Amino acid sequence: MYFDFSNPWFLLIILVSGVSMFISWRLKSVMRSIGRISTSSGMSGKEIAEQMLRHYGISDVQVVPAKGFLTDHYNPTNKTVNLSEAVYQERNVTAAAVAAHECGHAVQ
Repeated sequence: MYFDFSNPWFLLIILVSGVSMFISWRLKSVMRSIGRISTSSGMSGKEIAEQMLRHYGISDVQVVPAKGFLTDHYNPTNKTVNLSEAVYQERNVTAAAVAAHECGHAVQ
């Protein structure tokens, strides 16, 4: 296989890939570090999501667990807030932030 290192497209792909990998690593690192800080309320990500939905009067959206890491998302098709298992169960600042973020999509 031949790589033309002088080709600007090749260099752009390498640069974008490198930046992407760095951002992914940094995000996971930050998520792990602030994940050690407990919520003052002691609520799990699931409980925070449910409370936020109730606060905004949204009763037709379910909060469900999803497999994987950083797999959290709102699915408007079946009206579910899908929280990764760690976010769903954990009682820390990371879980609270992610749960609130995903519920924000349902509120919109």
